[in-house]
Amino acid sequence: MTHTERFSLKGKVALVTGAASGLGLAISEALAEAGAHVVLTDMDGAALDRVCPGVAKAGGRAETLVLDVSDRAAVRAAVDEVAARHGSLDVMVANAGVSAGPGYLTETGQINAVDDAQWDRVLGINLTGVFASVQAAAKHMKRQRGGRIVAVASVAGLKSEVMCGYAYTATKAAVVNLVRQAAMELAPYGVMVNGIAPGPFRTNIAGGRIRQPEVEAQFASMVPLGRIADPEEIKGLALLLSSPASSFMTGATIPVDGGVMAR
Repeated sequence: MTHTERFSLKGKVALVTGAASGLGLAISEALAEAGAHVVLTDMDGAALDRVCPGVAKAGGRAETLVLDVSDRAAVRAAVDEVAARHGSLDVMVANAGVSAGPGYLTETGQINAVDDAQWDRVLGINLTGVFASVQAAAKHMKRQRGGRIVAVASVAGLKSEVMCGYAYTATKAAVVNLVRQAAMELAPYGVMVNGIAPGPFRTNIAGGRIRQPEVEAQFASMVPLGRIADPEEIKGLALLLSSPASSFMTGATIPVDGGVMAR
């Protein structure tokens, strides 16, 4: 197998959650560029319709599916539908996630101020949504005896993070261990399960709060490279973990963080 073939996804079917913007969109573009047929899912159908042609133009094929990942039954039905229509599901990227608000340096982010409804919403998307996506994909990949599952966690799941809310850090830490657990179960079936732990990226999470100059400066001050990342910078690792190039990698959660975890 050549170097190019190792990173090729030609003929593969991939599903990406939270794909209408930010990291999910960048990952979808990377998979399409490698030749995959990408199913972009998100709660925002209008945004999906706007970005889908660009993903298809990247080199592969693309289609959209409106999906709320906190609805486990809907996730299972969607994955079953995609696998049945295309004959397989080769790559699942469980990316959908939401912010839990500010960290404990602000009064509203302190533990006594955590709102029950917000906690439940974040767990429903960031943890239950990832679990349901992994579970639904595993069903088909076990039968196929092969596949790639990639879960997007966060450096806030690997260490304490003062800028992030409690529910966010708790769910991202849980995703890291979910990756380990699923990797062990699925290894005998040839299914690789890995995680990505982004540091601060310029995305629309929390209503795009990180794009505010003062907030961006706060995050950048914690990064050894001295800046936050562009979504394009997630593409390399996402493609690696989704392709044959990661044939001896499973159970890992790899930071893309400008050196944050090295401090």
